[in-house]
Amino acid sequence: QLVESGGGLVQPGGSLRLSCVATINILDDYSIGWFRQHPGKEREGVGCISHSDGTTHYSDSVKGRFTISRDNAKLTVYLQMDSLKPEDTARYYCAAVEEVTGGCPPPSEFGFWGQGTQVTVSS
Repeated sequence: QLVESGGGLVQPGGSLRLSCVATINILDDYSIGWFRQHPGKEREGVGCISHSDGTTHYSDSVKGRFTISRDNAKLTVYLQMDSLKPEDTARYYCAAVEEVTGGCPPPSEFGFWGQGTQVTVSS
């Protein structure tokens, strides 16, 4: 029900914008989280956006560099990634949860996972 796109190869310091498109309209009722997974490691939270008031939360590793936004009319949530670093290289996923309160819930509470999109930051 969620489809990610926009990944690719980018040089350090560059930018990418990922999209998370909902194939059914769940954005009015569900908050969306972005996650990433490095090879051989656990999936980690990047940030999330509340469906009720648009409040966003970010992990410390991306705060100030990444921005989450949404366009409900397009059924799309975006992850704008600026000042990319090699350590941002990972597969990025979006997923949905009923609500976000005071921070992003852990990955285990999310559903409707997409297939992910690969981001590679390298010179």
